[in-house]
Amino acid sequence: MTEPVYDAADDVVIIGAGPAGLTAAYQLIKAGRRPTVLEADSVVGGISRTVERDGWRFDIGGHRFFTKVGVVEAFWHEILPDEEFMLRPRKSRIYYEGKFYDYPLKPLNALRNLGVIEAVRCVLSYVWARVHPPKRQDMYEGWLAARFGWRLYRHFFKTYTEKVWGHPPSEMPADWAAQRVKNLSLMSAILNALLPRRDQQEITSLIEEFQYPKLGPGMMWERCHDLVEAAGTKVVLDTTVSTIRLQSGRATSVVASSEGGQTEYPASAVISSMPLSGLIAVMDPPPPPDILRAAAELTYRDFLTVALVVPSDTAPWDDNWIYIHDASVKTMRIQNFGSWSPYLVKDGRNVLGLEYTVDEGDESWTAPDEVLIEQGKAELGRLGLVDPSRVEAGYVVRMPKAYPYYDVGYKANVELIRAWLEAHASNVFPVGRNGMHRYNNQDHSMYTAMLTVENLLGAHHDVWSVNVEEEYHEAHDRLRDPAGAAFSGTGRDAPILPDRPRS
Repeated sequence: MTEPVYDAADDVVIIGAGPAGLTAAYQLIKAGRRPTVLEADSVVGGISRTVERDGWRFDIGGHRFFTKVGVVEAFWHEILPDEEFMLRPRKSRIYYEGKFYDYPLKPLNALRNLGVIEAVRCVLSYVWARVHPPKRQDMYEGWLAARFGWRLYRHFFKTYTEKVWGHPPSEMPADWAAQRVKNLSLMSAILNALLPRRDQQEITSLIEEFQYPKLGPGMMWERCHDLVEAAGTKVVLDTTVSTIRLQSGRATSVVASSEGGQTEYPASAVISSMPLSGLIAVMDPPPPPDILRAAAELTYRDFLTVALVVPSDTAPWDDNWIYIHDASVKTMRIQNFGSWSPYLVKDGRNVLGLEYTVDEGDESWTAPDEVLIEQGKAELGRLGLVDPSRVEAGYVVRMPKAYPYYDVGYKANVELIRAWLEAHASNVFPVGRNGMHRYNNQDHSMYTAMLTVENLLGAHHDVWSVNVEEEYHEAHDRLRDPAGAAFSGTGRDAPILPDRPRS
């Protein structure tokens, strides 16, 4: 039985208290509005939260605070004072066949690890690929081989990509390449190594330093949560949206469930960062079958971290993370939380986070924490990185729907849903990574929320045109940041993957 409607000071309802949702709330407050924020979880921050267990703090996936969007940078420093940020050196390496390879490429390091003969073979393979380029450069495998040669592709790209997405690169369209290796090739990497430029930002993969909140990215969103509530906005946690009521082509209210029952919130507008598939599923009356089918076909890759506490001298490397290009273990990357911030760990101890991409409900997702911790310890030993006997404690953190899955039909499905929303739920505005089913980083998610708020206040931005590689244009003029500089994207793009088998 639905209880009486919630008596709110404002009737803009925001679904989700991650970076997009809280950014929207904060921007609305600055404009004099008082929205209501509904969050299904017990904490804020979404995938940008920082999980705390027994005094240890874990970043979910590693969040470098780096952006080319001036308004996002200004927002970060408006929420947290400068003294709460640390400027951290960027360091990550590839672990392959028992050796560490610097990334970006350093010729002497690569030569020493590969050996002279194999290094010459790799260069010749690159030359061959330039003279005889792969025919299918529209696929990820051919795209990479054309820029690095077949031997380096097999050494450093194939295994890792298969771990992350569960598909061989030969089946993946080349769109994925722009997400991680945009503008980078063997030649550009060598030139950057021989003639390095300070504060390199043209190739996102090669940035040398980044900002980071002392207590992790969750510190940003915990503080933002405090600020919006202090200003009179209600952030309702542990509350799941069950229904969005529609009438005459607009949302009129949002019904949410919690332990206390159901509450109906009147809505003049709805800003949603919940998964786009879930948003369509709660519409009342429901959309037609083709829209429901398009939503059901949007799927995700899920994520878990096995965090292992070790003595500080056990893992002496200072990388932020290490990419594991070894098919004998399931972990794809190992975070070194002490190198992100000494405030995440305790004196004399460090925490290593072994990351796995999985599918919610599969064997890894449902395994008991104790089993996953033992697996993590064994994999550290198998790799020769840490003696398993020196692991003192372990924790498991699961994050569902961490990565929108880009199969070959996702774009058409999203466009179909978008058109239906504009026609039949014109005051419902998807934002953020899961809200728009886009592989956005934190800064992208925040920016879509900022533009959506501006639209509610009278602007006419096409938020769906915010694309990480293409220059964003307003309907009438080029968008500029507060300093007057033209905005030209955030420097990251998104992957496209083949169709996932469906049951």
